Amino acid sequence: MDLVLDLLATVSRWSRSNLSEIALALVGCLLVLFGADIKGWVEQRLGGLAGALRVPLMALLCMIGSGLALIYATPWIIRGLSQFNNYSLAPVLLVVLVLIGVVADRR
Repeated sequence: MDLVLDLLATVSRWSRSNLSEIALALVGCLLVLFGADIKGWVEQRLGGLAGALRVPLMALLCMIGSGLALIYATPWIIRGLSQFNNYSLAPVLLVVLVLIGVVADRR
């Protein structure tokens, strides 16, 4: 049991030192998984516009929306993940990784 707890603490400490990269990767995965749904919703709202306006506006919205999500959501995820202690951070990250894999597999 001490070996498992030591392994969890070691992996959690390593994860804590790389938390900004992990959070950025999580936001990127979420954008990839749910970006098409968000894009479809925005396209539905912009459907009445002429093509000459709709295409550049859609590109601008995707660029700004993805950029803002990467810039502003990443610190929130870092703050949330940093709340876990050294025995629970690694299992939480593993569960999140599995959940993202399940969602990706179902799509």
